[in-house]
Amino acid sequence: MKAEWFDNWFDTPYYHLLYFERNHAEAAQFLDRLVAHLNPPPGCTMLDVACGKGRHAAHLAGKGFDVTGLDLSENSILAAQEAANERLHFYVHDMRQPFRINYYAYVFNFFTSFGYFRTRREHDAALRSMAQALQPGGILVMDYLNVHYAEQRLLPVFDKAVDGYNFHITKWMDETHFHKKIEVEHDDFTEPHVYVETVSKFSLGDFTEMLAFQGLQVKEVFGDYALGPYHVSQTPRMIMVAEKIARVKR
Repeated sequence: MKAEWFDNWFDTPYYHLLYFERNHAEAAQFLDRLVAHLNPPPGCTMLDVACGKGRHAAHLAGKGFDVTGLDLSENSILAAQEAANERLHFYVHDMRQPFRINYYAYVFNFFTSFGYFRTRREHDAALRSMAQALQPGGILVMDYLNVHYAEQRLLPVFDKAVDGYNFHITKWMDETHFHKKIEVEHDDFTEPHVYVETVSKFSLGDFTEMLAFQGLQVKEVFGDYALGPYHVSQTPRMIMVAEKIARVKR
């Protein structure tokens, strides 16, 4: 079976170089606001789906919660495990597969770590796994790009230099997806290393429907990492807080 773009791209050092500005301070500020708003019980169980190198998970564990991070990237999990302890656990795992049924009080999916799959069935499978991992009455927080905001502000071509590497980036979109071609250039390369990201254009209505199908009801939506109000076209993020209201038999 042909590898998907995310099977390779997230495991490269270039991915982490390109997005290096997603730093721990930024993550900490967002999580501090989110935890203050959600007010979770001390020591409760949390699952960070598509956790990357674990910056969000580590910060949550530092607040005393029992946190598990999952990611498909073996390299990211290897790096994350350096910080593992009795309250912080990491595993290589595909979000489309079940993980610990009715176990977690909170499940998080941050920074548009969704929308990568070819089919609606695969996206439903990922949401089903998140819903199944939650205890009844548990909370899912999904942080996704705001499609309408992104459509209006798409920058087609630009370059970004980081640590001697040049990233030549080309963006485009069609009716259903955003696409980003990343050409990594370096003096030591005979030719650029090329990767392509593809993300589905899921609206708030799409998520409301998909989550409801898994027994999750959207309770709140925020539009940015300061937890400001969501606007359909004026805010960059779509941070959804959904509650597991019923078991869904499939």
